[in-house]
Amino acid sequence: MADIETARQMAISLPNVEEYVHVGRPAFKVKNKRTFVTLWPADNRMTVILSPIDQSVFHSFAPSIFYPIPNKWGLKGATYVELSKVRLDMLQDAITTAWETANRKTSKR
Repeated sequence: MADIETARQMAISLPNVEEYVHVGRPAFKVKNKRTFVTLWPADNRMTVILSPIDQSVFHSFAPSIFYPIPNKWGLKGATYVELSKVRLDMLQDAITTAWETANRKTSKR
């Protein structure tokens, strides 16, 4: 199981990542300004930005841990992760996948 500080350390350890405040919450973006993780400290939860396909894979594996946020962003891949329930290896996979997604999206610009 994980907590906010574990998620923070995993996100910041990836290349070209900086932490900043996004709508009042800690968030992480790659150098090219794409956010890939937002932390929700009060809820011990985070949001990762995945492709819709990756979102469906994580959700189908553990629907009570990985699920779309309930709005239009959720339809585009924004996914909640319940930190109190997620295994550390799954958390690292989700953060790394979100980081890779952010890098792929900007490389097409």
